[in-house]
Amino acid sequence: MTERETAEVVGMWVTADGHIRQELRADGRYDEARGDRRSAYTGRYTVTGTHLDYVDDTGFTATGDIRDGVLYHEHLVLYRERPVRR
Repeated sequence: MTERETAEVVGMWVTADGHIRQELRADGRYDEARGDRRSAYTGRYTVTGTHLDYVDDTGFTATGDIRDGVLYHEHLVLYRERPVRR
């Protein structure tokens, strides 16, 4: 994964209702929380352009694509979370 590809995906991505939160880390790992369940899914991901391939620590695989700043991950639609400025 190139630095540019990493910079475009790294961060917290959340569904519109905030129920699912997926942290994509710079080290190629992800951690997905669902509701009150922290680390519901963890694993690694790779990026090729705007396409993501996921491999869960249990071996489950999934894909995603970023289009117009939105992450479409299988049936989920996630938006980049912006830090709150105080």
